[in-house]
Amino acid sequence: MAQPTNLFEWMVFLFQEYGEMFWQGTLVTLYIAIAGTIVGFVLGFVLGVLSDLQVSPHDPWYRRLPVWILKWIGDIYIEIFRDTPMIVQAMVIYYGLRSAGIEITPVPAAILVTVLNTGAYMSETVRAGINSVDPGQREGGLALGMTTMKIMVKVILPQALRNIIPEMANMFLTNLKMTSVLNVIGVTELFMVAKTTGAVYYKYFEAYLCIALIYFVLCFVFNRLFLLLEKKMKGKADYALAVEYMSDGE
Repeated sequence: MAQPTNLFEWMVFLFQEYGEMFWQGTLVTLYIAIAGTIVGFVLGFVLGVLSDLQVSPHDPWYRRLPVWILKWIGDIYIEIFRDTPMIVQAMVIYYGLRSAGIEITPVPAAILVTVLNTGAYMSETVRAGINSVDPGQREGGLALGMTTMKIMVKVILPQALRNIIPEMANMFLTNLKMTSVLNVIGVTELFMVAKTTGAVYYKYFEAYLCIALIYFVLCFVFNRLFLLLEKKMKGKADYALAVEYMSDGE
């Protein structure tokens, strides 16, 4: 192949020459983002429900104390991970674990960092989603004789989950892009691939444009998929038609 002479030719050349590396970097990026977001959402979901857990002052101390301790630990964890940069968290967790004698490789460490970071942010989203449900529904459940746990599982959480989906989508897209900072602990994701390939011909600008294009395509596709999921979860608006029909009948 002739030596590239312009920006477009260099980008095509890099994709042809290092296509396998870009592909592997994309897979690693997706793996970390997907695994970290899913497990982090579960962690955040548990913490969000825990933060909303109400304990009656009339309950015995041995029931109130564990809840208070768990909430206190959860609040500290959330504050630490919401108030520090992800790149610093990656360095502290990776090198901290290795200093403690725990032999962890870069990719599992990257997933752990993503999980903990996602869990901290999603816990607040879940809590807000729960609080967005009309309090009258909780009171109605109590009036019907339902337990607090049953109200949470059967009434509150299904509605809260519908409100949480858009933020979960945003969190995934954020994680997809934030994996780029994990190259500091040696993860060979897209940013590291661009850094490596760009150094061969000193074409950093062209290499970074290549991964910018990949990031854009990934985020565009997943964003559209999440919009379809959100639309699907809203369901049909047949009830509105029924109301209109009744109004017309009157």
